[in-house]
Amino acid sequence: METSKNHFFGDMSVMLGRSMRHIFRSLDTILTVCITPIAMMLLFVYVFGGAIQTGTDNYVNYLLPGILLMAIASGVAYVAYRLFMDKQKGIMERFHSMPIARSAVLWGHVLTSVVSNVMTIVIIVLVALLMGFRSSAGVLSWLAAAGILVLFTLALTWIAAIAGLSAKTIEGASAFSYPLIFLPFISSAFVPTETMPSVVRAFAENQPVTSIVETLRALLSGQPAGHEIWIALAWCLGIMIVAYLFAMRAYNRKAA
Repeated sequence: METSKNHFFGDMSVMLGRSMRHIFRSLDTILTVCITPIAMMLLFVYVFGGAIQTGTDNYVNYLLPGILLMAIASGVAYVAYRLFMDKQKGIMERFHSMPIARSAVLWGHVLTSVVSNVMTIVIIVLVALLMGFRSSAGVLSWLAAAGILVLFTLALTWIAAIAGLSAKTIEGASAFSYPLIFLPFISSAFVPTETMPSVVRAFAENQPVTSIVETLRALLSGQPAGHEIWIALAWCLGIMIVAYLFAMRAYNRKAA
């Protein structure tokens, strides 16, 4: 059993190294993922921010959690793209013919997504600091916020894996991310849900982005997250588990 585990983790580290080399050889992918969220942050803070009433003195503090979720939703699209290319070029079949743990190939892509999205988040937070973002959160609150962002990344990455393994074209592999990128617009990410029409408000208050945004906002401001943190964790874990099961099913069909 121990040898089997070591075999899996060793193979996974090799696959992770392979995927990370692709990232470091084309760092423009990370910059590309950062550009749109940063542009949105600049637009909303400096153009629309004065007209939006959120009950806070610093709109960038209110806005940042939603921008981070948008960046993650955009970043995971590259996982679908790289998986699709591995499948189309026959690289996946070559790996399956080797004496390595089959699931290590998929986990290499997933963990690469986590690392690259963490890099993206750091860049966006640094830009937000230049724009006036300030946090009174302690170390534990920052760690809790980071943990939720990682769980959210894993949840969306497994959805991306399903798209990459099931798509027939490159366009189809990446198209899944568009609804995810725009989901924060129908949430409390940019404006309070109280200002929305009743039907839109009902949807906004009962979709995963709102609870995750509210939790991150509370943690980064050093305030108690209350019951929202448990709702956010339930959404992240629930989506991740369901997407993982469907992704592994799709992957095993390709490996058969």
